[in-house]
Amino acid sequence: MLSRVANSIYWLGRYMERTENYARFINVNFNLMLDLPPDLKEQWEPLIMATGDHELYKSRNLSYNMQEVIYFLAFDQSNPNSIISSISKARENARMIRENLTKETWEKLNETYHFVNKASNEKVWKKEDPRDFFEEVKSQILLLYGLADNTVARTEGWYFRQLGQYLERADKTSRILDVKYHILLPSADEVGSPLDFLHWMALLKSVTAFNTYRRLYGNISPSGVVEFLLLNKYFPRSVFFCLKEAEQCLYKISGANGDGYTNSAEKAMGELRSKLEFDDVNDIISSGLHEYIEHLQIKINNISNKINDNYFQIKDNFASQTMGQE
Repeated sequence: MLSRVANSIYWLGRYMERTENYARFINVNFNLMLDLPPDLKEQWEPLIMATGDHELYKSRNLSYNMQEVIYFLAFDQSNPNSIISSISKARENARMIRENLTKETWEKLNETYHFVNKASNEKVWKKEDPRDFFEEVKSQILLLYGLADNTVARTEGWYFRQLGQYLERADKTSRILDVKYHILLPSADEVGSPLDFLHWMALLKSVTAFNTYRRLYGNISPSGVVEFLLLNKYFPRSVFFCLKEAEQCLYKISGANGDGYTNSAEKAMGELRSKLEFDDVNDIISSGLHEYIEHLQIKINNISNKINDNYFQIKDNFASQTMGQE
């Protein structure tokens, strides 16, 4: 497969997952605000922190009110990670490799793109209750995933898209967890309170994990939630599960059998997956969850860079080597 095509498919997977994640946690935060006691301020700043675009937001906004935050995260085209920017980039990548997509996938992605742009023109962020829009975005992306599952052959292109999707999901799950623990952590007398429970419940719901968590763990506890979202081997949005699936995608792409590694991307992925596989939640919390997650995000970004170096820059590297030989 051409590196240009592989690159577009990989980023198509990342941008689709980013779109769905943003719609997911904006919607959950809106629901949380409705459940908070009336004397508490709405907490929209943590959503900005979760995306990693805090500095960009502060450079153009003075406050963190609902409308400004929703506009920035969903409809601001100058924010490179907003829903409208992500779905536009997903569509553009899909357009460039349209011959590699099924007709149904292209049509649904195009439909989602136009739906988001129509909502932007209608200034949905100014509505008193914009939740229907975010629910529809989530549904459209999940439908796209379903179409792909049932119509796309399991060739290299499939694994590049899955690789992008799982790396993006691992990154977003870790960010959402970090925001709750590091920014929304209540004072000592609020630990275990109804308010604390609401925040942990909202965190689980933001990754569609609440019901599954309750079945597996029962009562909600900080250590239980951290273990579930970081280390659980079976939940499809846990960081470990995502990295394990991404590692398998790399093996399928390279044709490796899973013993050792054949390139630097597989090596970095294997090292991080192995670390999470044997990490203990009590050690993570006692040594500092925020520091652990910060290190984890750096490692995920490093893996993404190595994927780029190994698979998307091959032509450039070959050209430079040829020029050097001349």
